[in-house]
Amino acid sequence: MPSSPPAPPRAPRPPGTIRIGSVAGSDVLVSSSWFLVAGLIAVVMAPQAEQVQPGLGAWSYLAGALFAVVLYGSVLLHEAAHALVAKAFGLPVSSITLHFLGGMTAIDKEARRPREEFLIAVVGPLTSLAVGVGALAAVLVVPGGLLELVLEGLAGANLLVGVLNLVPGLPLDGGRVLKSAVWGASGDVHRGTIVAAWGGRVAAVLALLWPVFLERVLDSPTSLLDLALAVLVAGFLWAGATAALRSARLRQRLPRLAARDLARRTFVADSDLPLAEAVRRAREAQAGGIVTVGSDGRLEGIVNEAALLAVPEDRRAWVATATVARRLEPGLVLPARLRGEELVTALTSAPAAEYVLLDDAGQVYGLLVARDVDRAFREVLAR
Repeated sequence: MPSSPPAPPRAPRPPGTIRIGSVAGSDVLVSSSWFLVAGLIAVVMAPQAEQVQPGLGAWSYLAGALFAVVLYGSVLLHEAAHALVAKAFGLPVSSITLHFLGGMTAIDKEARRPREEFLIAVVGPLTSLAVGVGALAAVLVVPGGLLELVLEGLAGANLLVGVLNLVPGLPLDGGRVLKSAVWGASGDVHRGTIVAAWGGRVAAVLALLWPVFLERVLDSPTSLLDLALAVLVAGFLWAGATAALRSARLRQRLPRLAARDLARRTFVADSDLPLAEAVRRAREAQAGGIVTVGSDGRLEGIVNEAALLAVPEDRRAWVATATVARRLEPGLVLPARLRGEELVTALTSAPAAEYVLLDDAGQVYGLLVARDVDRAFREVLAR
């Protein structure tokens, strides 16, 4: 019986996380910060558990901890919904992480269309709202006690999470919904990200001002915990929105980075041509590089400059050009039409010092040198 192919190696876990299982092939991780918030929830819920079920004593803290587990189970449902819809669209999902502020689904590729972005984003808050409504309906039929307390807490938390996540600002799900709407209307995904990122910054300012609103408008006293939570949430929103804004602005500039514009003129030499003759012809053609082809006309290698210089000039007439050429491996031959993110992705997938560029007819267009791309990339960033 033939053996099955080995499974691909798992990506290393982020530091400070524990793997507790998987959802549709994606790792479910728990951050160490989760244990802190679980402890806080247990402490907050313990007096309420004792109130509805007198006589629990120290067991009330266990009841609070179990509520934290149930609550984060609903967070996992929210994130699993994102992951399952993303996978349905063919987007890889490496992990789901539960942490202090909730959860995060690591989707390794961008949505290809506004509709995909919208559905992946909106399904999370809708799942939370559904869980909240279901828990609220269950409260009406349970006899009371601890179960009623858990269901009330689950309903309130999920309804709040569902509504807040629809706030139209990145990094919230509502920001991605707004991004998809602007993307669909304008045809520009980066414009959608920029608008949604500014929405996230506005949401961060509003979160920071929330305690002031409670005190000045609603005449409700605020505690130190309220202020700390406001600063924490505002900082999270501002940082996520700013990162998205910077990424979108960079991606707007990336199309200026074109392989065709950075190509060096290249001389194509037969593999068995004497090195001295190949160098002479390359100089006559004012070429910045030499590639070799076999007797069948197929590309074979790129002449390595260090290897070339290591051959004394008086010996170059007796050495075949192929002896100082690096064999072309997969990923080192690229279309000359590549530009922007496609170009960056191609280079990072197969890191090398030089690449051969082919035109649309399959002929050698030129040589792309990695340091030329690095320099051009820095110039794009500086603009």
